[in-house]
Amino acid sequence: MPAEPISLSAHRPGAVAAESPVEHACECGHDDAPSIVLDARTIPHAIRHASIFGALGAIQPGFALDLIAPHDPLPLLAQLERSRPGDFAVSYLETGPDAWTVRLTRVH
Repeated sequence: MPAEPISLSAHRPGAVAAESPVEHACECGHDDAPSIVLDARTIPHAIRHASIFGALGAIQPGFALDLIAPHDPLPLLAQLERSRPGDFAVSYLETGPDAWTVRLTRVH
């Protein structure tokens, strides 16, 4: 079932008038960097994979998520390939022994 679009009131706190040149107006301070870092070591084990998959679902094509994991994330990578075959290019940036950093770049 596709998500329905929502409309937000222009009168909400932090809203920017339509004529404003500012593209990002939520005042969260993020920078739209092409790579986002997610340290999975801080996520409770019971919800770790679900949290990572949620984050990956928000990544647009051409952008990447740098995942920091407490171990080689081979089970997660296999799960990702089964559920979203070919959607992400995988490259290791760091390989242990205390942390593994894997760049997951959305290709489509």
